[in-house]
Amino acid sequence: MAGAIQIRVLSGGAMKSLMLEVMPLFERATGSKVDIKFALTSVLTREIEEGAAFDVALLPRPDLDLLAHASKVAAGTQTDITRSAVGFCVKAGAMKPDIDSVEALKRTLLNARSIGYSDGPSGAYIAELLSRLGIADQVKAKTRLTSRLVAEIVAEGEAEVGMQQIVAILPVKGAELVGPLPSELQNIIIYAAGLAPGSAESGAARTFIAFLAMPEVVSLIRAKGMEPGNPPVEIAQMCLSHRAFLRGLP
Repeated sequence: MAGAIQIRVLSGGAMKSLMLEVMPLFERATGSKVDIKFALTSVLTREIEEGAAFDVALLPRPDLDLLAHASKVAAGTQTDITRSAVGFCVKAGAMKPDIDSVEALKRTLLNARSIGYSDGPSGAYIAELLSRLGIADQVKAKTRLTSRLVAEIVAEGEAEVGMQQIVAILPVKGAELVGPLPSELQNIIIYAAGLAPGSAESGAARTFIAFLAMPEVVSLIRAKGMEPGNPPVEIAQMCLSHRAFLRGLP
């Protein structure tokens, strides 16, 4: 579309399956275009710190807040988008082990031939979890740390079991979700969106963030195994008038 506004979005990889469905909806509704880059949170954080150009950053809330504190994201624009739990997966067709309690999960991990987890946000938590369970040393030799989706290395047989955010497990063919980790051990990762300081396309960028609270997007969020965030009042108000919003609010 000639003359269409284009916004640049930097997004953590766990949001990829969701955003690939959201982007065409947003583009059709508003006429704006979205140029999006997916990468590990650590990679995007470093790029933003070094001055990468963007309009919207979609990252775990703690990382986004640190960037806002450093004036790399516009303070006060952080908006929670999704709440993502950590799940457990096995290769498709494999017997699903018992993970219904802390002790059951511990036994399953000790009995597993190999355990995959990521070097992203959920992976840092899994490393801490193994220490909390008192089995870090026992399973160290059979852990498989990856920059790919954990479910991919489980599907390929590189790891017998894996743990990562449920949103990153569900899209992978060849792997199956066993379920979320026990509630006592669960770690909810909040993904939030924030604006770049002085973004040239702040109107379209704000509209994009508001669009992520629309009912259609909320349905997609839940279909991906997540829960929606709690948008601030002004964002919620933007979404109350569905028809007006789809005509493209500034």
